[in-house]
Amino acid sequence: MISIVIAEDQQMLLGAFGSLLNLEEDMSVVGKASNGAEAVSLVKKLKPDVCIMDIEMPGKSGLEAAEELKGCGCKVIILTTFARSGYFHRALKAGVSGYLLKDSPSEELASSIRSVMAGKRIYAPELMDDVYGEENPLTDREKEVLELVADGKNTKEIAEELSIKTGTVRNYISIILDKLEVKNRIEAITQSKEKGWFK
Repeated sequence: MISIVIAEDQQMLLGAFGSLLNLEEDMSVVGKASNGAEAVSLVKKLKPDVCIMDIEMPGKSGLEAAEELKGCGCKVIILTTFARSGYFHRALKAGVSGYLLKDSPSEELASSIRSVMAGKRIYAPELMDDVYGEENPLTDREKEVLELVADGKNTKEIAEELSIKTGTVRNYISIILDKLEVKNRIEAITQSKEKGWFK
């Protein structure tokens, strides 16, 4: 019997996934979590074979939980609405066994779980096209500046931290906005997060 923990913050979906998988003769849902932190503690306590994880959950995201569970012996399958290459890259680094989209047919979920249990890795085909696509166009110094911006530091604080002039910081920021083709700092941070470019 394949034991499964499901982590999903939308209660209706959590119930639906649980019911669907419990209908399979070789599967049993042993735990349900509504956020990443709960998922991690349930997996550590119940030691299921598989944890099905949504990405965007309150507190700790599914990706953070997957990173924490890496190497614990439980196979993680990400099930999400987001076909974002950055999320997918992070999921791959976290060693997830599967990455499926919620609009896949329900029978695909059960067969993917069986495939993962047989040692295969299952990734939504839409994502495979993206994986080899986008590289971060920023230099190491530009990444450093953007990460400090994302930490809430202002131009003067960034200049002090990197021992450069405030004018140089402004230049870096305008180059970053040009390269990422965005209008402002917030959009630059959002895009970098979505593409998984932050450390």
